[in-house]
Amino acid sequence: MNTDWMKVFIAAFFEVFWVIGLKHADGFWTWTGTIISILISFYVLIMAGRKLPVGTVYAVFVGLGTAGTVMSEILFFGEPFKLSKILLILILLVGVIGLKLVTKEHAQERNDS
Repeated sequence: MNTDWMKVFIAAFFEVFWVIGLKHADGFWTWTGTIISILISFYVLIMAGRKLPVGTVYAVFVGLGTAGTVMSEILFFGEPFKLSKILLILILLVGVIGLKLVTKEHAQERNDS
């Protein structure tokens, strides 16, 4: 995996923190952490978008962030576990992986021509 896609995954990782922070922050330090996570997430996302197709980057970012947030809510905050929710997240992740794979092939085709 190249470094630009790694930036997308890092941005999605920090997205999970700031989305959870928006719901659960209640003091100075938790809001500070939320704001720092927002800044890191979008900065890294913008850096990745400079070299990769922005539409695909954003779709992968949102998909991974959504999956990570739902899983975090289930694991750490007592959200009820539902098999249907997990199956839908798996379908979402399959779509995200498919976008990444198609984009990689498309970028390779552009470099070959």
